Amino acid sequence: MDKMPKWADLFLIPIINLILAFIISGLVILAIGEDPIAALKLMVEGSVMSTYGWGFTLYYATNFIFTGLAVAVAFHAAMFNIGGEGQAMLGGLGVALVCLFVPWPHWSLAIIGAMFSAAMFGALWAAVPAYLQAKRGSHIVITTIMFNFIAASLLNYVLVNNLRPKGAMDPATAKFPEPTHLPSLSDILNGIGIPFAERTPANVTLFIALAACVLVYLLIWRTRLGYQIRAFGKSEPAAIYAGISPTRIIMISMMISGALAGMMAINNVMGEAERLVLNSTEGAGFIGIAVALMGRSHPFGVLLAALLFGFLYQGGAELALWTTIPRELIVVIQALVILFTGALDGMVRAPVERMFLAMRRKEG
Repeated sequence: MDKMPKWADLFLIPIINLILAFIISGLVILAIGEDPIAALKLMVEGSVMSTYGWGFTLYYATNFIFTGLAVAVAFHAAMFNIGGEGQAMLGGLGVALVCLFVPWPHWSLAIIGAMFSAAMFGALWAAVPAYLQAKRGSHIVITTIMFNFIAASLLNYVLVNNLRPKGAMDPATAKFPEPTHLPSLSDILNGIGIPFAERTPANVTLFIALAACVLVYLLIWRTRLGYQIRAFGKSEPAAIYAGISPTRIIMISMMISGALAGMMAINNVMGEAERLVLNSTEGAGFIGIAVALMGRSHPFGVLLAALLFGFLYQGGAELALWTTIPRELIVVIQALVILFTGALDGMVRAPVERMFLAMRRKEG
């Protein structure tokens, strides 16, 4: 029998962890002489109380949905994919190549090509550490971390030596052609009569991210492959005894993970910047780890956690703009959320489990 109900594990524990993180964050803000209540109010108003704030919150959340799903798929196979950052970088390279060198007539066709290219580049970049894990026994955490740095160096080389326009100084490509520009969320909503602020980066990629949540759910819980991935993640010896190939599961799950991370580039490279720049990922690959942990590797949980971190990113930008709270403190707040939802999860889980066990004894 489970020590506590499923809903408590999926919702109650993360909420308690989140409350503790915000309490500690409030004490830190109070310690530097600022009002934590006013800071929270400003974050809420700047993130979710206007369509302008939602435009940025949803843009950040879209990035985190892709990277969170990427980490979650690997988690189900008992692998810790920390290479989402590098896989997203190479996904951006894939997007840039198809946008710059294929004469697309319309964005609806360009986005399909970008999806396949980004997914392929991300999957192939994840396949190398997956092969090293499956065939050579190299630890996936070490190899994926190393591949982040290799990806950054490779991307820098390609941008500077191959894709940078003549006469330009910054390591970036030229602007993508007009037919590849994606419609923004404001274009879509205003077009159907729903008022939404313009000049925000949220775009049609949001709907692709939502579709990815559904597809990952169906894959993991409604297909034979998903069952094999979960079985392998729960017990490798039992999976081998049942005839499941470890090499096959490691390769497939890591390549799916890499493909999801790579597809993040549709949002930030094709949808927002409309060109490929060197640091386009901005740490979203690492935030995906926290999103997957907080979301319990479930697509719906990943969606909620991505929205939370989107709120933190946009709310943090508002604090840095309108208060004397330094930008570095926003990183501290994000780190506290990660700390409580990840490393200190057991501190909350143990007493909650004891509480539910005590309740069961009374009922019995």
